[in-house]
Amino acid sequence: MHVTGTIVSVHAHPEHVVSALSPDSDGFMTVEVIDGRVTAKVAGESLRTVIATVDDYLMNLSVSERLC
Repeated sequence: MHVTGTIVSVHAHPEHVVSALSPDSDGFMTVEVIDGRVTAKVAGESLRTVIATVDDYLMNLSVSERLC
């Protein structure tokens, strides 16, 4: 099975958020600024892997938002 998804979020400083999150994009996810929004595209071969990746991403997103 191949699982994909996209998470789009709005931030005051999206480029800083992407810079903070980029080191965590370990092949399962790409994170970039598109139209002034942080866009994360996730893909994996199992639902469990994608859920774990999204969970980690959301935690790191929360931290980077507070720091930025």
